[in-house]
Amino acid sequence: MRKPEGAPGMRDRAQPTRAGSPGEIIEMELAERGWSQRDLAEIMGRPPQAISEIIRGVKQITPETSLELAQAFGTSAEIWMNMETTYRLQLARRRSGDGESDIATRSRLYGMLPIADLIRRGWLRATSVADDLERDTRHLLGGDPETMIAAISLRHSIARGPERGAQVAWVSRVRQLAHIQEVPPFSRETLTRAIPTIRQLASAPEQVAEVPSLLQSFGVRFIIVPQLPRTYIDGVLCDADSAPIIGLTLRYDRIDAFWFTLMHELAHLVLGHRTLHLDNLDDKEQRRDAQEMEANQQARSWLIDQCALDAWVARTKPSFSRQQIEHFAATQQIHPGILLGQLMVDETVGYRHLRGLLSKVSPYLEDWSDPDRH
Repeated sequence: MRKPEGAPGMRDRAQPTRAGSPGEIIEMELAERGWSQRDLAEIMGRPPQAISEIIRGVKQITPETSLELAQAFGTSAEIWMNMETTYRLQLARRRSGDGESDIATRSRLYGMLPIADLIRRGWLRATSVADDLERDTRHLLGGDPETMIAAISLRHSIARGPERGAQVAWVSRVRQLAHIQEVPPFSRETLTRAIPTIRQLASAPEQVAEVPSLLQSFGVRFIIVPQLPRTYIDGVLCDADSAPIIGLTLRYDRIDAFWFTLMHELAHLVLGHRTLHLDNLDDKEQRRDAQEMEANQQARSWLIDQCALDAWVARTKPSFSRQQIEHFAATQQIHPGILLGQLMVDETVGYRHLRGLLSKVSPYLEDWSDPDRH
């Protein structure tokens, strides 16, 4: 059909005359021209049913259809594509109700915490409901995520780029699991006197299994929670003023790393260091902190007589055989792997030297590990 002369059309307007669905605008244009849906179908070479579905909104306007409508009505294709996009977006908003709020909530939580990692660990439930996700996150952290992350003062270096939110989540998980444990009231004086008793368990890997219960008997809760990605944590001491908790990651599953980290956290406690201590014992910047240096020195002296060690190293260097290390460790009543670890840290021997002495401890601590550690 031919459009009557002088009939108005979309070519005479920059925009459609009113907001609405693309189908409504098409019907309006047809009415202005005196066309039927069948007329438009013949012009565009489409089945009448296809035009009917476009007008009713059943079929979406594709880029190809927008070009055909533009040619039929003498407009630009962009008008039809923009109209379709706007219309579909409005429908989506109406269907989703609070969808924009849900997205904003999830975006905020994902921006603060490694939510995907926490769900994989089982620390949070997998849910598509933003309110449930936020509720679970509050339960894990013990309060509003943003407030808790800002409130917890973590002593650590950012040299390796740890994620603060992940660190706070890890500490929160440690607290969550440790608070279940029932322990007697804590006494710093009693613990200080008990350090030699704890130290006696350092002579064999299997004896680490006795450490958690012994700590509990002195009012110290103990738990192992593997580190989250990009957090670089060895251990933590928290709630030192009331019901102290020691949490370890065992990121280095070796007898030397276990005992030094444990003694380091106990040193913080015995020395009265009150700030929450989140320790990365590889961090050279952290080692220069006054309290960290004090805790390191105390842990070393508890494990090995440093004067005897210096004298032995002077007599033995530059070569340290397995037999020599085992003999001196026996005089100190410690596992030789603990001595080897200290020699490695002091750079007296290389990190590849006699690594068979660095026994694993995780098999003896499974009962004290996060059940959702995988």
